Amino acid sequence: MVPGTVEFVDVQGTSRRLKNRRGADTDVVLIPQPSSDPDDPLNWSRFRKEYHFWLLIVWGILVAASVNWSGPVWVPLQEDLNTTLDDMNISAALCFGFLAIGCILLQPTAMKIGRRPVYLIGTFLNLVGCILGGLQTTIVEYYVVNILTGFGAAPVDSLVQISTTDIFFAHQRGTRLAFFALALGTGSYMGPVAAGYITVAQDWTWCFWYLVIFFTALLIIQIFTLEESVYRRQLPSSSNSEVATLDDRPQRDVKDQKSSADDGVSGVETARNRSNTLQTLPGGRKKYWQRMAPIHTLHANPRPWWYLAIFPFRLVTFPAIVWAGFMGGIQIWWLSLLSVTQSEIFSEPPYNFDIADVGDTNIAAFIGGIFGMLWGGPLSDWYVLHRARRNKGIMEPEFRLWLLIVPAVLNSVGLLLYGLGGYNGWHWMVSAGVGTAFIGFGIGAGGAIGLTYAIDCYPHIAAESMVLILFMRNVLGFAFTFAIQPWIDAMGGSNTCVILAVVCLVTTMTFLILVKWGKGFRRKTASTYLRFAKDRNRIAS
Repeated sequence: MVPGTVEFVDVQGTSRRLKNRRGADTDVVLIPQPSSDPDDPLNWSRFRKEYHFWLLIVWGILVAASVNWSGPVWVPLQEDLNTTLDDMNISAALCFGFLAIGCILLQPTAMKIGRRPVYLIGTFLNLVGCILGGLQTTIVEYYVVNILTGFGAAPVDSLVQISTTDIFFAHQRGTRLAFFALALGTGSYMGPVAAGYITVAQDWTWCFWYLVIFFTALLIIQIFTLEESVYRRQLPSSSNSEVATLDDRPQRDVKDQKSSADDGVSGVETARNRSNTLQTLPGGRKKYWQRMAPIHTLHANPRPWWYLAIFPFRLVTFPAIVWAGFMGGIQIWWLSLLSVTQSEIFSEPPYNFDIADVGDTNIAAFIGGIFGMLWGGPLSDWYVLHRARRNKGIMEPEFRLWLLIVPAVLNSVGLLLYGLGGYNGWHWMVSAGVGTAFIGFGIGAGGAIGLTYAIDCYPHIAAESMVLILFMRNVLGFAFTFAIQPWIDAMGGSNTCVILAVVCLVTTMTFLILVKWGKGFRRKTASTYLRFAKDRNRIAS
């Protein structure tokens, strides 16, 4: 039994399959297998799923804009608040820090009372933060703004990905997570663009007031239409998932199957020969007022809140999860680099861009992010299916990692062009055009592939995995944001970006370690993963 090694393509016709638009069966296995409960989010209608997903997409765009829009207006904001550039960097670092803290505190809260109330809390905190931002007059108040918006935006870093896996199947994860990565890119890149024009036409306080308007409208829509997607799913007595036989396979099988796991089909034959009856928790079609209740505990995790909060840190022995967290942190470095340096570079000679023009430098990153989404999402899903069909229907999570070669190269080249071009006065199209486009591509593709890989490896502890991944990511982002300005001051912008480009290439290419030994790592963590998954299954019974 190897976690993450699953039957992805049904070559013998023994599993519940995906239906095409004409209602005919395809050869794609539904993972996880849906229950018979009409309130199971996997059984929602297509419209219901899409509405839920795209409402979260809109929320993601707004909260990403709320914490990333200020790059082009740092100079006037610094002057009006009568502060220094170092203090502004501290405010940005506080935002990353409370994104990390929020992941730790809000994720277990969502597991206890439901996803819906946590999203409402996040929207409300961003609304309050933006109101204070429109009224602020000191740097201390700006610190509070960043703390509130960072903490309120924390669910965008961990919970949305879990909500996506609540309602979509494994073969759809890459595309949907890539769409969400693009949503974050849209807010992160186009928020500064909008901020530049708003500041020129009115002033920077209106950047906050427009967000207040949007968050108010969104909060009302969420209260009346955002559904709860948490579903404490019992493990089926027969499934082609890697934990299909947790209740009836002797523990010694984990050791016995090591020798046969290399062919990628361990556990699948056993699953094929068992009944496909799905057990579900008691359910029934809920009424509207029940679906819109403020608290949802029917499918809540019964563990104490403190246990759920510290549990993710037990996963530090899972190499795939730690690698995904490290890679996420590296991706945040590039986003932070653009945010911190763009005003400094392009508002000074030889460019002398005004605030709106500085904001426009993010358009290229947004366009690059679109192509990155396509690469890390639909293309990666197609590639995994293609490889699974060639592998007797068996999918290995490492299949997806090969697509990181292109983001590794383009992201590194983009950092070189951005830094060398911007700090040496090359034509703005080199740094603000091609350079930032390549960086946007790398962030969009790399982020989606890394997160999807971690979820593919250990799907039954995905929620806990996301907490550790995003905590690591935001801690690394927090540290980098503190360090980047002194680093540039000490070494110069050009030299700093050359070093960062090398770091980008080397760290991204570490995926080759997982391609070589990733399955072995997963096999060695199988007994621990089985214990965690069996514990969840016993709780759900």
